[in-house]
Amino acid sequence: MDNPERARILHIMTKASDILIVGGGLNGPALALALAQTGHSVTVIDALAQKVRKNAAFDGRAYALALASKRLLDAIGVWERVADHAQPMLEIKVTDGHAGAGPAPFFMHFDHAEIEEGPMGYMVEDRHLRRAFLDAMAENERITEISGKTVVSQDADVSEATVTLNDGTTLTGELLVGCDGRRSGTAQRAGIKRTGWDYGQTALVCAIEHDLPHHGVAHQFFMPPGPLAILPLTGNRSSIVWSERTETAHQINAMSESDYLQVLRPRFGDFLGEIRLQGDRFTYPLNLTIANSFISDRLALVGDAAHGMHPIAGQGLNAGLRDVGALAEVLTLAGRRGEDIGSTLVLERYQEWRRFDTAALAMATDVFNKLFSNDNPILRMGRDIGMGIVGSLPGLRRGFVREAAGLTGDLPKLLQGRAI
Repeated sequence: MDNPERARILHIMTKASDILIVGGGLNGPALALALAQTGHSVTVIDALAQKVRKNAAFDGRAYALALASKRLLDAIGVWERVADHAQPMLEIKVTDGHAGAGPAPFFMHFDHAEIEEGPMGYMVEDRHLRRAFLDAMAENERITEISGKTVVSQDADVSEATVTLNDGTTLTGELLVGCDGRRSGTAQRAGIKRTGWDYGQTALVCAIEHDLPHHGVAHQFFMPPGPLAILPLTGNRSSIVWSERTETAHQINAMSESDYLQVLRPRFGDFLGEIRLQGDRFTYPLNLTIANSFISDRLALVGDAAHGMHPIAGQGLNAGLRDVGALAEVLTLAGRRGEDIGSTLVLERYQEWRRFDTAALAMATDVFNKLFSNDNPILRMGRDIGMGIVGSLPGLRRGFVREAAGLTGDLPKLLQGRAI
């Protein structure tokens, strides 16, 4: 056999892991680390080159991590890598109003002191979180990472799942997991359809520096076009997630920095003093999209690949990490019992655990957005009175604080801070 032919055959040889994960954003690496901890070998396939993901400078993107999500990151050895860059969220203030007119007289105020566990959550910049995941995976001998490659086909039979990469390499495993976002190629190739709709809104995302300290307070200000979230970062900085009608959002994002700030200031107010942009600006179309099934033959979907929702409650990544905790627990316990971890019987346990919870959360965010993203005077009066009632009743307030901290529902062990 000549050398070129031998090289070609070696190039397409199948490499095996217990579990193949498509998507190297945040949920994919989190799942890989959780599974590797319990003895599984895992291959993570990511379309982006590692150096692009690891060497990113501050670009304005950040995540609100609920307390339960922080516990999962702690359990899989990631939190210690980002703790110094994390900003605790000590209070949440929710108000209603118009740009430039100030908040309505009724509001909700949630304080972490109403629960015993600590801060409701933490804000962590995207760049720190991604680097922490990459470093943790690189140090784990059970994890193989393939960067800068895409999956072009996939298949499943009675014993294994197989994927083929764009360089001709084939990989096999007992299970394939799609962590590849709302337009999941993994789900599409499996023939899984989606249900959902567009909101006609686009999120403007940026970070700002301000003169006055935020004291760890997160703000959610509901305006007729959509909500404005002001989320505390370390130092005198905040992350902005600002929803507008799509056409308006694109016009705003195309403005110069000074004009962009001119539009933001009346919506933002002056409670933090003068504001200045930091990093880049982004836009994200807002929609609701839920996979009709979270599983297929030797396949499971996690995070946005399974469910994408409005960011009104900041639960996108947190819901994904609940998926991670649930799937890792289901697979680990099944493996210890000697079951086939890729079997439909095992995967149905994951779907039963997560499908109702995510559907309920998606519907809640949908209703909240429709209730608050309008200027109907009757709805406005009803929601303002409702916020006043919630804000005045300690029991209800405590329930909302626990919900914001991710401490309600049937929590996987990792989100309780316990080993599987």
